Amino acid sequence: MTKTVDDAVAVLQQNHLKITKQRRTMLSFLCARPDHYTEVTQVDAYMRDFYPGMSHATIYRNIKEFEELGLVEQQVEGEQARVKFQCDFANMHHHHFICRNCGQVTELKMCPLDYFSDQLPGAKIEGHRFEMYGLCANCAATIEA
Repeated sequence: MTKTVDDAVAVLQQNHLKITKQRRTMLSFLCARPDHYTEVTQVDAYMRDFYPGMSHATIYRNIKEFEELGLVEQQVEGEQARVKFQCDFANMHHHHFICRNCGQVTELKMCPLDYFSDQLPGAKIEGHRFEMYGLCANCAATIEA
């Protein structure tokens, strides 16, 4: 188990959630893909291969709990939900650039909300999500070649 999975397990313990083999397996699976979103249906299939008796509801509930604790980041595009292991536990507030070709996720350090908040005087912003899409440098070079 890697340090990041250990950190995630510590978060589960701090929040009084039971540490099960299934939760460790799911965290390890997601941690192995830190720079890509994985379809939730893929996570479900993987978990049910290892634990055939595990229900879909349990898998989805765990993903929701992980998201609420900041262990994973979820993205919904159309009707497809995708999830990835938290890429930066030290900087929970961050945004992404996602390559449309290879799926590579790059963390963005700057928050665009700083540019918009002055346009909403008196408003109380309670949350936001910002993602950029395009081709990463490798894919752009390959396609242009």
